[in-house]
Amino acid sequence: MPAAPELPPAFDPFLYFQPAHQALQQHGHPVLAFFLEDEARQLTTAQLYVVPDAAGPAAARSPAQATFGGAQLAAGVTAAQLHALLDQAETTLRAHGQQTFEIRGYPFCYDPAGAALLAESLRQRGYEVALAEQNYYLDLARDYEAHLHPSARRRLRAAQRAGLVLEQEPPLLLPLAYDFLAACRAERGQPPLSLSLARLQELFRKFPRQHFLLSVREPGSGQWAALTVAIQASARVLHNFYPASPLAFNHLSPAVLLTGGLYQLGRDLGLHVLDLGRSTLAGREPHESLLRFKRHLGGVASLKLTWHKTL
Repeated sequence: MPAAPELPPAFDPFLYFQPAHQALQQHGHPVLAFFLEDEARQLTTAQLYVVPDAAGPAAARSPAQATFGGAQLAAGVTAAQLHALLDQAETTLRAHGQQTFEIRGYPFCYDPAGAALLAESLRQRGYEVALAEQNYYLDLARDYEAHLHPSARRRLRAAQRAGLVLEQEPPLLLPLAYDFLAACRAERGQPPLSLSLARLQELFRKFPRQHFLLSVREPGSGQWAALTVAIQASARVLHNFYPASPLAFNHLSPAVLLTGGLYQLGRDLGLHVLDLGRSTLAGREPHESLLRFKRHLGGVASLKLTWHKTL
């Protein structure tokens, strides 16, 4: 099990940064943990997990296997304090024979102030942006339907008229859901699922309150018209992780109805952000049609940066 902070955190840790989640990331390398502590308040104010050799020989990365890594910061952490944390991390990585360090940062919408401070500090330290991605999200304080593009609102009405039904599915259906997701991705020429079925089932078992299986079903047949795995990634954010829909239902665009269900779930959980995810093709160029679809859902653009440095 990767190390946990000795002092309680002054922030709500992102799910992917929790030691129990880090332990499930199968990469076969040790996980180095770095913490910034406020002795006066007896609190941990920053944390960073790094895996040596995760990106190849002598190539460290944060994270090894997760949606994002980087340093999570409590409100009030100064640039000088963050530099001290990064100094320690880089020194330790060099001692472990690491020659490069890659940080896949979290989207700015997760913590705008923290992401901005981390980005500026990394820039000052000579890190270069290896990849800049647009990451769209919905502000859960705004009305969903009111901010839909007229074309998306028409699709929502069509799905409703067709009687499509939102459902929250039990984890028991994960094997069927996994096959459905994989088939939809193959049909659309998308990359394979990044997680195995066994790994996905383990995540649902270990973190049952943070993982959800939502669907849109066709009336009568009960056939899935759309499906997604959603993850509560933090106390603020619900992440639409694995959305999928077969081409046969394109005329109803059930993803608009499904996103509305996620929007309501996020509000019911008291969250603030629905992360619609990045829209990047395998070659790292923007997926323009997907970006347009997310904008039509009322999505707001956020930035997700991957940094690289030669140590």
